[in-house]
Parts: sequence; structure tokens; C-alpha cells
Amino acid sequence: MAVNLANKTFVVTGANAGLGLATSRALARAGATVVMGCRDPGRAAKAADVIRASVPEAKLDLQRLDLASLASVAAFAQEVTKRHTVVHGLVNNAGLMATGFGKTTDGFEIQLGVNHLGHFALTLQLRAALDAAPRARVVNVASSAHHGISAMRWDDLMWDRHTWWAVDKWRAYSQSKLANLLFTAGLHRRASNWTVCAAHPGYAATELQTTGVRDGGAWMEEKVMALLNRVVAQSGEDGAAPQIHAATADDVEGNAYFGPRNGMTGGGAVPHSRSAAARDDAAAERLWAVSEELTGQRW
Repeated sequence: MAVNLANKTFVVTGANAGLGLATSRALARAGATVVMGCRDPGRAAKAADVIRASVPEAKLDLQRLDLASLASVAAFAQEVTKRHTVVHGLVNNAGLMATGFGKTTDGFEIQLGVNHLGHFALTLQLRAALDAAPRARVVNVASSAHHGISAMRWDDLMWDRHTWWAVDKWRAYSQSKLANLLFTAGLHRRASNWTVCAAHPGYAATELQTTGVRDGGAWMEEKVMALLNRVVAQSGEDGAAPQIHAATADDVEGNAYFGPRNGMTGGGAVPHSRSAAARDDAAAERLWAVSEELTGQRW
């Protein structure tokens, strides 16, 4: 990444592992101050040690962030804006995939709550610090899995009427990733002074694949995912390339969407296509209104 990010501050959620760790390291290597939003302070400290092992001069600010709690999101945003009056970039990276059925502290289906609503609330609460930058960059990390659902489940967003969670958990994940792209479109229309875009990693060998299914008790799926991570997936560093490009490249346009050059594995970052559902402006506006109501945050 041949860019100079000295004197710039970036916030990365889920920064202690996988794509978030790779993104944080790349930003730190380019000279940025990186605010690492992590749920577990102990794992955050270990991740910071990993980064400093290859980037001794890294400027890191470790802050606790649990996206499954709007109170934690608010506390994190308050601390970030107190310590950094200007935020040049926000990478909404953290996420859950195919976890067991559960709810956030605020009663949201856990994947929609963490992957979308937590990031929605965080982004709006960082607005003043992002507005203070010349042209802030906001990157929402989505997934090609958004193609796995034809529309938002408006009559039951929280999957309270789910039947067979072994299947529905994947559809719930797809819905949360569709929400990421609809949020990107809605934010792009509102934040004319920011560059808002999205990226997906393709298939990368990170904890995301195994943690969710393990937490959901699906031991066979965990073994399959672990095998695929070893023999098929690209590295976390390669998987992070599209979101690093989206966060730092000079030629990124608003509402762009990047993914791996080689389809699902590696080769750098190139524009990727969205599903018809992710290009639905009416759905983006409806999701925005619902998200404001659920999180209590207003643009």
C-alpha cells in the first residue's frame, strides 16, 4: 500500500483478528493512528503486539467496543471523539457469520445487530469527527453472501419466526450483509462530504468462518470450515486487500464496491457487482428509517 497516512486517524472495528488485524497493520504501516475497536481487551493487546512486531513505530489506540450493545457503541464513540477530534477513516469491519440464534443486549437478532445496526449507530455517532476531516472515508465490509437473500425480511427482521436455524442462520447472515450494502447506498446519498463505499474479502482464512458455527454448536460445520480454510481460502492479508483499497486509494468513488480480482480469492481489489436487492433505493431508504428507529440515532 503505497500511500502516506501520517497525521491521519482511522477507526477499525473488530481490529484484533483476521481482516481487521490485517487492515489495522496496513494502516499503521502507512503512518496512520489506528483506533482499534475490540470486544476483548486482552485479545486487543495481543493484536497490538502482533502489529508492533512488524511495525515498531505503530500508533495504536486500543478501545473496547461491543457492537452487540448500543450502550457500548455509545461509550466507544464518546471516547473516540474525546481523544480524536478528527477521524479521517472508519472501517466497519467487525462481524459474525452463521452463529447460533441469539439476540443482542438490545433485542436484535445477533447478526443483524452486530453486522449492521451496531455499525449504523457507531457511524452516526462519529459524524462530527468524520465531518472534521477534509473528506472522510467510510468503508462497510460486506460479503458476496448478500446474493443469498432476495430482499430484507421486512415482516420479521429479527427472525423471531425462524424454523430451521441450521438453514436460517445463513439467510440471516445474508440479510445482514445485504443491509451493509443498503446502508452504504443510504449513507452515500446523505454524506456528500464523505466518500462512502463497501468491500468484500471473498473467501479468506479467518476466525469468522469457524467461530460462528462453533458458537452455534455446529461441530461438523466447524470442521468443514477449518478444512476449507486450509486448502481453499486465501490469507487474511489477501482478503483484506479490497477493504484496504477502499479505505485508502485515491481513485475511490462514492458508493463503490470492491472485491478480489480473482473472483473470490486474491489478486488485489477490483469493482464488484451488487445484487438487484442491494441496488434497491427504496429498500435502502426503508432500512435507514428502520435503523434510526431501532438504534435511536438520527442523521
